[in-house]
Amino acid sequence: MVEQLGMSEADKDAIQRFEKDIVQPSMEKLVILQFTAGWCGPCKQLSPILDQVAADYADKGVILKRIDVDSEKTIAAAFRIQSVPTVYAFFQGQPLADLTQYRTPGQLGQAIDQILKQMPVQGEAQDREAQIAPLIEQGNQLLDANDHEQALALFSQLQSLDPENPKIIGGLARAMILAGHKDEARQMLDGVDEKIASDSAVAQARAMLEVTAEGEEAVDTSAYVARIEAEPDDHEARFELAKALMAKGERDGAADHLLEIVRRDPEWQDGAAKAKFLALLEAAGLEDSWSSAQRRRLSAVLFT
Repeated sequence: MVEQLGMSEADKDAIQRFEKDIVQPSMEKLVILQFTAGWCGPCKQLSPILDQVAADYADKGVILKRIDVDSEKTIAAAFRIQSVPTVYAFFQGQPLADLTQYRTPGQLGQAIDQILKQMPVQGEAQDREAQIAPLIEQGNQLLDANDHEQALALFSQLQSLDPENPKIIGGLARAMILAGHKDEARQMLDGVDEKIASDSAVAQARAMLEVTAEGEEAVDTSAYVARIEAEPDDHEARFELAKALMAKGERDGAADHLLEIVRRDPEWQDGAAKAKFLALLEAAGLEDSWSSAQRRRLSAVLFT
């Protein structure tokens, strides 16, 4: 990495140490490289924060290394270090990002998360995710097939292996909801760490909880049907009928009635029908083929 021609033996030794301690591990791991010095006060403040972050991300293939700029002048010069602390994210022999400006665990964590999404860093968490991914897909297929009890059992087992995996949490919550354990699902979703609360699987489970929360008890829909037959523009009756159908899991009928409201009066109740329709799609999963077909129906209603 560093030109060695004309260097002293001490400089060559420094480069060899760098190759061994930093470059080689970075072939698979993400190395957080801190340039520091014994006399540097800000370095002493930052070091325990970096220690904490490295420990938190250890299973994701993140390791922390330090270089003292006074004892490793050759390496510091090669990186043109002008001040300390300087912190780089280092992967496959190259610095990827300057992390010096980030001084809190939250800021550093967000920056590292972005890098891990883009780079093939290898760690225990990634290995575990690769092994679990087919089982998560199996659980989702069980949910699609309405085999709620089997899905509940599978996702419960997976959660014991990877408790913070948002795909597992979302799948388990959906299985709980469909199996009638809504309070347990709500409690679990309310306790989700904010770092994974926006994950699509967790959001889907929240949406499902919302669209099924309307009907803990069976609702007699005959009165709503009669009102609609007598007055097709009775949007309130149609909306309540759609919610009752959603609670019973009859998503096709619910979607039909919500779209009919949108077709007749898209601004009714500040767009309540459209909002409920989109919540129904999110509950099914935005990438689901049924949701895709329903989105096309909505576009046809709105733009034709």
